[in-house]
Amino acid sequence: MMLDVQLGELLGDTPAGVGEALDLVAGFDGALTHGFARLGEEASAALAALAGALAASPLGDRIGEAAEKVAAGSIGDEHLAVLAGGRAALFGAVHDALLARLDTALGRARGAWEAGGGAGEPGSVLAGARGWLRELAITGWRGVDHDLVSSSDQAIEALLAVPELRGLAVLLDGLAAELRASCPVATMDVVPARRWGDLWMRALLLSQKGTWHGAAEPVSGRLLILGADVHEHATVIRVQVHGILEPAGGAPSKLVRTSVAAAKVDTISGPSVWRLMSDHPVLMGALAGHLSLEVTDLPLLPGGDLVWHDDRAQAGAAADPFATARLQLAAAEAPPTPPLDRHPVRIAEPVFLEGYTIHGQTLDLGGNTLPVALDRLPSCGPLTPELVSASSACIGLMRWDGGQWLLQPLAVQATVKKKPVTAHTGDWAMGPTDPKVVKAEAKAGDVVAVLRERAGRLLRK
Repeated sequence: MMLDVQLGELLGDTPAGVGEALDLVAGFDGALTHGFARLGEEASAALAALAGALAASPLGDRIGEAAEKVAAGSIGDEHLAVLAGGRAALFGAVHDALLARLDTALGRARGAWEAGGGAGEPGSVLAGARGWLRELAITGWRGVDHDLVSSSDQAIEALLAVPELRGLAVLLDGLAAELRASCPVATMDVVPARRWGDLWMRALLLSQKGTWHGAAEPVSGRLLILGADVHEHATVIRVQVHGILEPAGGAPSKLVRTSVAAAKVDTISGPSVWRLMSDHPVLMGALAGHLSLEVTDLPLLPGGDLVWHDDRAQAGAAADPFATARLQLAAAEAPPTPPLDRHPVRIAEPVFLEGYTIHGQTLDLGGNTLPVALDRLPSCGPLTPELVSASSACIGLMRWDGGQWLLQPLAVQATVKKKPVTAHTGDWAMGPTDPKVVKAEAKAGDVVAVLRERAGRLLRK
């Protein structure tokens, strides 16, 4: 449990240097917006400031040279990679400062990252991705047009053909889709420079040698689910399950995550998206039924991510997520953060809170206030803003966004009409249980089944 005193410590002043580091990133993003081919005095100064801030780091000499070369009009892949690394290093420092403060407030132990090499994927395949990202940097976001966006197609297709590089392919495809929808970018009132800068940076670093997440090790034991974070977009649905792994053999428990995803179309929304997860009945059944899972030889990545295989898990006994959070969350060891994931926006740490009150979108605990991210509640489950507002206990994720800490609810215990109510985002993983929602779903028909039938008919022709 996070006590009110600890919450007060967390929500105090931002760690020293965070504002200055983010200002340096903003300067870099401003230069990237207008393109490195036409750097003015202000943009050149921004690159020099970035290099100066990292002069004493291991990147020092290389980033200083890269800033000078780019300002002089010599824009090579190696220079862009170093600049992207410098930008990532600043975000990494911010991430580490914030996460250290959160761990201190929670009394949470965290494992140390052990350096390891990437997978070393084929250079020719990655070169195509680097070439497109270089053209984006030279042109700048303001110069992006449909022709430049379309030139990414060949690189993305080549990446998709290599299973280990499909994550990078999806990242590039997502960036290309956002740029395509915004073309011509020159006419936009406001460019999402931070977001596009983040995507460009991550893609460029991943395109150096492929995957960076380290080698997986097989683990067995009991998985206790805390909650599910649902990410829904027009073309994809992703369910990220947070839990506590009790390894076989009596090793200390660990905080872990596992994710499953499926392609979709924008007409599939609300509770219907769970039908797309039919390939994972064991995991979905455990989410809906609040069951533990016995897992055998599931690959565990160094960053705490379990690579899910439904055939390596079986449902166990009932396990109330709130009992798990109350009794075991505080003692579970948190995983280290992989280098490329050291970004404040990626902080999503499970916490348990109780004995608070909520006014509007603000949680009050012992006189300390914490914004509640009601806009992150998915439309596919029973967890609503009204239930969150009526709650007195919550399992959630602590996030840092927009310069402040936020709480994203995953499950709540509330009192509605003098009756206790519990709601989790994954309660409808095997289908809705609310009679009104079931009736509405029946009236609308099975959209997923209809689309699958039509797709099958087209493939047979």
